[in-house]
Amino acid sequence: MKSSNIRLIVGLGNPGAEYAQTRHNAGQDLVELLAHSHNCSLTPNGKHFGYTGRCQIAGEDRRLLVPTTFMNRSGQAIASLAQFFKISAAEILVVHDELDLAPGTVRLKSGGGHGGHNGLRDTIRALGNDNGFARLRIGIGHPGAASLVASYVLKRAPSAEQSNIHQAIVAAIAQMPNILNGDLQAAMRELHSKK
Repeated sequence: MKSSNIRLIVGLGNPGAEYAQTRHNAGQDLVELLAHSHNCSLTPNGKHFGYTGRCQIAGEDRRLLVPTTFMNRSGQAIASLAQFFKISAAEILVVHDELDLAPGTVRLKSGGGHGGHNGLRDTIRALGNDNGFARLRIGIGHPGAASLVASYVLKRAPSAEQSNIHQAIVAAIAQMPNILNGDLQAAMRELHSKK
């Protein structure tokens, strides 16, 4: 099953040094590593409310975006860039942290709800309730109680968990050729067989 080619890869997170490498910034961490591994610069772009880049990945021109709007306003940046470059929701990959997956687990899906994730909620709203974009979900684990979630996601994981999250990010980047060129099934087979 082939999906649309991905033209825009978005890494969700919160801006500022105090949030760097926190659990909630797993999506941003992946996009930054992806850019680095392809010698692609991410530069501030006030017009599109984030850091943006353009580079060749898996044989095609791709746009990268790390919003600087804070998580709950991620859609503002995504919709701005997508509208400007005429990128449809089906051509967008949003990379984000996922409480319902253990650290080190990565899952890929196309479409779906927001699952309580504020970045996804705002993205769906900003794209006109079009939730047909692909999501790459990086597991960060759950603190065990809903009341603990807010502080949990804004903290850095202990080193063993952080190592697992990093390994998941590396595994996901290895599958980018399949993901970006629309072969989500092949990527899922590889990623979902781990952990």
